Amino acid sequence: MIALSRRSFLGAALCAAALPLRAQTAGSYPDSRPIRLIVPYTPGGGTDSVARAIAAKITGEAGWSVVVENRPGAGGNIGLDYVAKARPDGLMLGLGQTSNLAINPALMPKMPFDAGKDFAAVALIASLPVVLVVKANARWNTLADLIRDARAAPGSIKQALAGSGTVGHLAGELLAYQAKFQVLNVPYRGAAPALNDLLGENTDYMFATPQAAQEMLKGKVLRPLAVTARARLPILPDVPTVAESGFDGFEALDWKALVAPAGTPRDVILAVNGVVEKVLADPATVALFTAEGSTAMGGAPESAQQYILQEQKKWARLISEANIQTAA
Repeated sequence: MIALSRRSFLGAALCAAALPLRAQTAGSYPDSRPIRLIVPYTPGGGTDSVARAIAAKITGEAGWSVVVENRPGAGGNIGLDYVAKARPDGLMLGLGQTSNLAINPALMPKMPFDAGKDFAAVALIASLPVVLVVKANARWNTLADLIRDARAAPGSIKQALAGSGTVGHLAGELLAYQAKFQVLNVPYRGAAPALNDLLGENTDYMFATPQAAQEMLKGKVLRPLAVTARARLPILPDVPTVAESGFDGFEALDWKALVAPAGTPRDVILAVNGVVEKVLADPATVALFTAEGSTAMGGAPESAQQYILQEQKKWARLISEANIQTAA
């Protein structure tokens, strides 16, 4: 894909009669001002790496200055609350995800923001499934093996969690609910200690992101039993999906979405969405996501808003029906 310079990009945007941005003066957004992209997690994690990659590509595509700022805490709630309360001028964006936009609102009794009203969806960025892994010498070779033993000894098989309210946590709860067995959750402060305890046989299995488990899978110290996407992953082609293992329609994705404070002008949202669409269509971006097990998403702001709403309803329904609580 040929990257446009800032001048050529703005020129094309201003000349297109169908674009709402035409009503603005040349360079009125974002002008020379930087756009702050809030990442509600610590530097170095999966969300942070995606944010920095997207920020760099937006700069290369449109010439805009995008500054990534980490504001971690409370399962992503602190950073997104900062976005929710920011001035809606398009200079503040946030990279939300499944946990803080769809799971936390139903799982946590008190939220600092209203996930359904305080944000304007800009674009869906990427989705990433989690992988059910066990230690390589575990007695289970298939998902059916694990479920059989979990049913035979209710509550005795332990699931490691990278954190309460994560997609891995809820994927495990969804599987237990659909497969009709009791799960004993053991929460940790992140994927690394959870995986270490899994290797130490203090727990039995874990739903981990492909990035977190990648080196251990390559080193064959972990065995993957299933992935939570609807189709197999190119990086794990021999690992079946949970859906094809007997649970039709099963899907649990750690998706990421670019959001802005509610009230951000539609012209601005469309301008940012247009640039992001070009970035996500770039073969280099597609290759980058594919290499880590992710899938580029994209689409119009309205599609993003509808998708987030559907995910909120999906996880709220599971949390209510299965009486899921936060893991202490």
